[in-house]
Amino acid sequence: MLKNTEHQFGLIQIIIHWLSAIAVFGLFFVGIWMVDLSYYSEWYRTAPDLHKSVGLTLLALTLFRVFWVLINPKPQALAESKLEQSAGKLGHSALYILLLVIMVSGYLISTADGRGIEVFGLFEVPSLGEFIENQEDVAGDIHEWGAYILMGVVALHIVAALKHHFLNKDRTLIRMIKPN
Repeated sequence: MLKNTEHQFGLIQIIIHWLSAIAVFGLFFVGIWMVDLSYYSEWYRTAPDLHKSVGLTLLALTLFRVFWVLINPKPQALAESKLEQSAGKLGHSALYILLLVIMVSGYLISTADGRGIEVFGLFEVPSLGEFIENQEDVAGDIHEWGAYILMGVVALHIVAALKHHFLNKDRTLIRMIKPN
């Protein structure tokens, strides 16, 4: 089953979810690691290029994900509490918003000098130039803080999924692991 139903996530949604999760964790930890690289490190130029390429790929995947969510039914929430349902909606909205803020700010950091971004050496995403003074620094602060906040929201997301699985003993986690 590729598409979502009222009771289950489809294979496409599941794959996008887990690819996004892997990319988010990878980008976060590579981002932390690469800012401390010295000029003489063999990774000094390679790590940022990979970080940008994966980030832009995640942006494309996230935009497709938003489109996919809009054209597919959303499985019904298994939480009985209105508070939990609201928290789930708020949490998911925060994840999408933070992802987009981080990726747009990353683009603004990388293109502030007027140069585009090479994506895995296959094509270049052009620069739109500098919009504000010190764009690289302002966008850098937003990018960094957004990443830390995102990881906090991700941690809450994981805790909520584990709570549903182990305490509520419902299918919330299972239906994001395997389709029926």
